[in-house]
Amino acid sequence: MRQLTFAPRFEDWQRVARAALEQAIPPDEVVWQELNADQPSLDIFEEEVPSSGPSKRAQFRVPRAFVELARAVALNCEPVRWALLYRLLWRLTHGEPKLLEISVDPDVAVAFQLQKAVRHDIHKMRAFVRFREVAQENGSWFVAWFEPEHHIVEQNAKFFVDRFASMRWSILTPERCAHWDCARLTFTPGVDKSQAPSDDNVEALWLTYYSNIFNPARVKVHAMQAEMPKKYWRNLPEAVVIPSLLQEAPRRVEAMARKSAAKTEANEERDWHPAPVPETTSLSEVAAASRACTACHLYKRGTQTVFGEGPKRATLMLLGEQPGDQEDLAGKPFVGPAGKLLDRALAEAGIERDDVYVTNTVKHFKWEPRGKRRIHQKPNSREIAACRPWMEAELRLVKPKLLVCLGSTAAQAIFGPSFRVTKQRGAVLESEFAPKVVATVHPSSLLRQPDEESRAREYALFVADLRVALAAAAA
Repeated sequence: MRQLTFAPRFEDWQRVARAALEQAIPPDEVVWQELNADQPSLDIFEEEVPSSGPSKRAQFRVPRAFVELARAVALNCEPVRWALLYRLLWRLTHGEPKLLEISVDPDVAVAFQLQKAVRHDIHKMRAFVRFREVAQENGSWFVAWFEPEHHIVEQNAKFFVDRFASMRWSILTPERCAHWDCARLTFTPGVDKSQAPSDDNVEALWLTYYSNIFNPARVKVHAMQAEMPKKYWRNLPEAVVIPSLLQEAPRRVEAMARKSAAKTEANEERDWHPAPVPETTSLSEVAAASRACTACHLYKRGTQTVFGEGPKRATLMLLGEQPGDQEDLAGKPFVGPAGKLLDRALAEAGIERDDVYVTNTVKHFKWEPRGKRRIHQKPNSREIAACRPWMEAELRLVKPKLLVCLGSTAAQAIFGPSFRVTKQRGAVLESEFAPKVVATVHPSSLLRQPDEESRAREYALFVADLRVALAAAAA
């Protein structure tokens, strides 16, 4: 076995690796011993460039990519890096010139992992170094503390020179410290964290600025911690406010959403023009007029107006909330999954669907996109009020003996916002719109039940409510 000693820098490793190659020492016969003392450097690789003249030393050609890879791997703190690099160098110069293209090779894979770790550490240093001002007699000096995982300080210092060229600064680390005096970059041995300042006069201003630019709507805690691991927080001034900002994020997002919705609605409201309900006894004429209504922004969201459908003098009238996705496309009420369930329940209750007038409180489909799907959104009071003239016109012209309110939106449109379906469902009530009213759940709520048992139970209660309505209408 041969022990090769060198200072742990890429250039010094080059020198001893070149000597080992010239002596044809196989990788498994070398022990790599790092020294602390500096040693002179000597370039050894030809990087695919042919020699321009005769040389007394052996020439070893390696890909340029290997030189770049080796420079990065040399900065890693793993002790195995030197043996790994020599093993790769040996294989590249002994019959495997395309070795680096074989990403599944164990040596190549480990080398790229070490390179990736170094690049990641370089990025973290650039992202998380925070300078604090230290007043001196000849002007301010800015000092930062950072704890790198690898030997990246000298490699990374040029970045800070370019970024803060007109500022005098020092970056202190446990291993190596970098200093810039606006003219010369120097390095000194590492120091303890106690040598770094803990705060400065501008820190309060920075915290105020950071708190104001913090966007709660874009917060993804897991992604944030992956990009900014907690081990860096103790050195970041803004870390003291991050927990409170995260705690306040949901409330701030909700406030931002309300503000945005109010602004959008205010802008759209200028384009809202309610169409007058015609003075006529014809349902078809009222339905035709409703298609021109632009009393709220939903006329832009829905595909078309979905008016009521059924006999003009129906004994029973069913009033739902709003059309769904399939109703919006078909232009007919209750033709989707909830409508099919309603048809089945009506049949079990002894009610013919063709004998019933069915309609909705709101005539346009309100939805939000979720992938390629359109997901139902509950209409608000302004949207319900905008459609109310059309609902009242239907009630006036149909004159049902009994009105069935399907769900809370329909029931509250008839009885007011304090009405609760859960407390008064199945009861026969009176209102100004119909002699008798029965409130029950919306059939779509049956589809949302968590299991078969609860679906069966709620469906039976729904059918019972419809039977109560039929009996009350016939009384």
